[in-house]
Amino acid sequence: MKTVFAQSVPGRSACLPPMPEERAESFIPKNLLRARKPALPEMSELDVVRHFSRLSRLNYGVDSNFYPLGSCTMKYNPKFTEHVAALPGFASLHPLLPQIKSAGLYTQGALEVMYEAERLLCEITGMHAFTLHPMAGAHGELTGAMLIAAYHKDKGNKKTKVICPDSAHGTNPASAALAGYEVVNIDSKDGMLDPAALEAVLDDEVAALMMTCPNTLGLFEKHLPQIVEKLRKVDALLYYDGANLNAIMGKMRVGDVGFDVVHLNLHKTFATPHGGGGPGAGPVGVSERLEPYLPISRVDKLRDGRFYLNYDYPKSIGFMAPFYGNFGVVLKAYAYILRLGGEGLRRVSEYAVLNANYLRKRLEEHMHIPYNRICMHEFVASACDQQAACGVRALDIAKALLDKGYHAPTIYFPLIVKECMMYEPTETESKETLDAFVDDLIEILETAKRDPVELQQAPVKTPVRRLDETKAARAMILIDPA
Repeated sequence: MKTVFAQSVPGRSACLPPMPEERAESFIPKNLLRARKPALPEMSELDVVRHFSRLSRLNYGVDSNFYPLGSCTMKYNPKFTEHVAALPGFASLHPLLPQIKSAGLYTQGALEVMYEAERLLCEITGMHAFTLHPMAGAHGELTGAMLIAAYHKDKGNKKTKVICPDSAHGTNPASAALAGYEVVNIDSKDGMLDPAALEAVLDDEVAALMMTCPNTLGLFEKHLPQIVEKLRKVDALLYYDGANLNAIMGKMRVGDVGFDVVHLNLHKTFATPHGGGGPGAGPVGVSERLEPYLPISRVDKLRDGRFYLNYDYPKSIGFMAPFYGNFGVVLKAYAYILRLGGEGLRRVSEYAVLNANYLRKRLEEHMHIPYNRICMHEFVASACDQQAACGVRALDIAKALLDKGYHAPTIYFPLIVKECMMYEPTETESKETLDAFVDDLIEILETAKRDPVELQQAPVKTPVRRLDETKAARAMILIDPA
């Protein structure tokens, strides 16, 4: 497909607005003026419309196709939240306004949204307080790790290590290391965090354990009470990676079962389309003992009902993001939570879990499922049998799914399952969609037996064929033929 620059025809143009009476040369310093005209494409309005319409059809999104990407919840988000975020009263606000003396009166609505959003997230998670600053999940992890470090430093604890199970999300060890901790990995047992393995590495220098629950195998960690008890004995904290919160909303509040810190991925669980690099938001909630260290500024409420930015938190870890986080994402999450209510959020989790288990049961006769029991919102299958029988790997099956019109599931993660394929259907997909997906997947597996070479050459219907994905990511070359 040609770029707009390659399609440019000298002299061609669309409708042009009338030239302003005052030229730029009259009010811009000469040293800042262009020496020549910018090399913009010259096209008709119809050419431009058709170009961007073609581009939009190349985009793959959950609005147009099934997106069973495990570990990253790619759910359909209702469009009314986009309308709310675009309301002029919110969209036109300048982020500096609440910091100007007396101008905070003009931002009371936005401040109230942030204040009430924090209260709602506390109610959903059982945590004592929240910060909305972190701009993404991994940013929330780093914020949480820094809060843990601030807590131990304030108490005079000598803590040097953070424990990460092998079923944790891959960013957990990186976040702990970035916060200055040595990362200690422990192996799972039967898909669960093993209390005995934790006991073997637990000592007075352990600052925290970072857990995902349900974990990346889609399994709920059943040893939580033992884990919390062991950590408390050495004053270590328990961190909850909230990437999988879509599975437990309204069913378990992580603060109630002993977690001290949680980050949420609003862009996965609460109505912002996820993927493509953003926008995201990773608010962090804490138990009461960690609240003094939350980032500033914080939104507080005066006795007369007015809201304001409070910087008076002397033990705060400081600023973690420009202004107050990604306000638009928080606003959409706020609208989503209010619209669904407590019962609606519970139904989200119930349908997400139901759909995952339906998909698992329909697939179990066709692929090896190493932990084949009731799962949460996602489950993991393995293509080991296909690899042994005909040389077809998880990568080949994933590429063949592209030819069927689906986004491929996550493959080769978590690392503890060979030839791993992780499926997460989410709550909004119908039985008909799930059945069609499994039928197509079964057809691919039958093709693997009959003609493995056909699968190893997939995809054949996409704009580009199979790429060297490592080289494509590390040695990116973008060429404009114009």
